[in-house]
Amino acid sequence: MVAARRAAVMVLVASACATGAQAAGRETTLDGATEERILALDPNNISASELRDVLAQAPAPRIVDLQGSVPLVTMAPFAEFMVAMGYPRESLTNPADGSLTYSSFVDARKLAGTLAWYYEREGMMPMLIGHSQGGMIAIRVLHELAGDFGDSIPVWDPLRDATEERSVIVDPRTGLQRPVLGLQVPYVAVLATGTLPRLLLGQWSMLSRLREIPDTAAEFTGFSLEWDPIAGNFGSADTYRAIGSARVRNVVLPRTASHITLPLAQELALDPVTRAWIERYSPGTAVPELSSDTNPNLANLLHAADIWYSVKKHWCLEAQELIRSRRTRAVPLQ
Repeated sequence: MVAARRAAVMVLVASACATGAQAAGRETTLDGATEERILALDPNNISASELRDVLAQAPAPRIVDLQGSVPLVTMAPFAEFMVAMGYPRESLTNPADGSLTYSSFVDARKLAGTLAWYYEREGMMPMLIGHSQGGMIAIRVLHELAGDFGDSIPVWDPLRDATEERSVIVDPRTGLQRPVLGLQVPYVAVLATGTLPRLLLGQWSMLSRLREIPDTAAEFTGFSLEWDPIAGNFGSADTYRAIGSARVRNVVLPRTASHITLPLAQELALDPVTRAWIERYSPGTAVPELSSDTNPNLANLLHAADIWYSVKKHWCLEAQELIRSRRTRAVPLQ
């Protein structure tokens, strides 16, 4: 009886993963040699050639790019930057409208349920990148998953834009049922997210939580400007802090950076000089300085390079975990 029940669960997992991948146009099958090459990658040190020749063969986690409240500049240019650097476009595309950006006027609980829906079907947890109010929504999702706003989260189907009337999923890595509550997002980055707009927009419930990062993020990076009147920073930037085991980094951006134009990074991936700098970048290590007369505007170089480093790192980690779990469960990779 136990064996039969476990076999039924495995069939359910395989079917769900296959259906979701096909619906999103992301079905991928890897041979054993390619899997071994992916498993041999060092997630903390992925070269441009390794990304192009090895990692690009693996499925990629979805990335939800959340734009600001007044999207004079949406997150589409930043998504285009990541596409130019080698990230699959389909993993950045919003299924609701086919764009490369997501509104920040969204129910965070619904978005948390959407992340669970993708994880169950694709075997990889999505990543979150938010600009301004989009950063607040990303942090709110973490608190939703931590149970700070309720004791259950319904699974949400983004293709039908409807709830599935359940608050549990079949974990694709274990084949066992688990609640949506407590799921962990592998990487979250927020850009210029301040407390002043939370006051002005009446987002009171996030005021005390905005700088506290729960365990529902594995790795979190907060990018701030010391002088940012829109965010409410006048000479200093509040820091983010972990309230548990999350790995939290704070990065102060150069004074030449502007709150509104932070997503404008595509040109950096297209210029050979800045692209090479980004490809060599590693947090905490020395990277040669670029001349101020370099063709692209360098104001957005630091956060573009830092986010790209973390995105490819977690792309690798998620792909490796997917391969290991597939081998453990002997279910074909989808």
